[in-house]
Amino acid sequence: MADENEGKGGLLSRLFGRGRAPEPKEPAQPAPPAAEPVPGTPPAPAEPAPPATPEPEATEPPAALAEAPAVPVEPKAPDPLPVPSPEMPLAQADAPRSWWQRLSQGLSRTSQSIGGGVTALLFKRKLDAATLEELEDILIQADLGLDAASRIAAAVGRDRYEKEIAPDEVKAVMAREVEAILKPVARPLDITPGTKPFVILIVGVNGAGKTTTIGKLAAKFRAQGRSVLMAAGDTFRAAAIEQLKVWGERTGAAVAAREQGADAAGLAFDALTRAKAEGTDIVLIDTAGRLQNRTELMAELEKVVRVIRKVEPQAPHAALLVLDATVGQNALSQVELFSKSAGITGLVMTKLDGTARGGILVALAGRFGLPVHFIGVGEGVDDLEPFDAGDFARAIAGVDRA
Repeated sequence: MADENEGKGGLLSRLFGRGRAPEPKEPAQPAPPAAEPVPGTPPAPAEPAPPATPEPEATEPPAALAEAPAVPVEPKAPDPLPVPSPEMPLAQADAPRSWWQRLSQGLSRTSQSIGGGVTALLFKRKLDAATLEELEDILIQADLGLDAASRIAAAVGRDRYEKEIAPDEVKAVMAREVEAILKPVARPLDITPGTKPFVILIVGVNGAGKTTTIGKLAAKFRAQGRSVLMAAGDTFRAAAIEQLKVWGERTGAAVAAREQGADAAGLAFDALTRAKAEGTDIVLIDTAGRLQNRTELMAELEKVVRVIRKVEPQAPHAALLVLDATVGQNALSQVELFSKSAGITGLVMTKLDGTARGGILVALAGRFGLPVHFIGVGEGVDDLEPFDAGDFARAIAGVDRA
């Protein structure tokens, strides 16, 4: 009978860990869970089971549960303060690339759309009136505009009628004609010497990238050794105010800001007054995004301009309209209406890497002739660069740089 009790006690001990001291575990590699004993197998000798029910004590879980150790739950960290969007980083994580590499890659969707259509159109086919008309349609679909498309189609057909032409030859003609259209508008943003502060007003519709563009421009001006004051005039969005504050910390630019919902015109007045007192070189004034067909919002923008001129009669010295390339033909109406309200002096085209309709810049140049100062093809600060007509034309046509 004693042997039988001893066997039962040993089995209970082996199953539930009672009566045996836990085996130490190596700190580097935890011991694998022990296999359960097979019923009927003689147990190893063990101490007799305790005569009475012991106090509850910690036991090892069964092997099935031991195979899935519990993951410790760490206390959740508090949410961080609002920070800029991914467009904010000042340095790229990828290996450094040249501007041409970034531009050609950013415009690849547009060039592939045009190039693919041209290749399919001209495959084993001679140029005739129908072919040139289809080529014109391909260019219009890329938003180059009717005038530019007709000009390019006519140039392609010149001296080549009823002849076979290679797609690469068409792309070369296109690049040459697009460059000729864009060259008159590819002008840098000149900061007038002796004008201090030089006031730049940034306007555009919601989501065009105005606030981020201001931060990137501030970084460029600071790299040139200029002092900069950014005015957080988009008082409708708390995130826009915080975004400029972060840009200020990263670039060393000063920031003038009020609480959300404050009067934008009053903020612009205070910022310009401060800049004059401190001898700041450049003032960048952000504004709230507004739809070009909302007359009351456009009237508010006109008020900001009037208030600025109370401090500096010639200001703003530049009024830049930030355009999102993905809106296509809608950019034409934006330029027209913002020009009436804010006296647009130049354009900044962003998000060219997010659309296959980057030809809208060609249509804008042909219709309005406004200077194009900067274009953006990515999220990093180095992806906003001064506009070069030749590089843009070659990139959009899919022609390698000479």
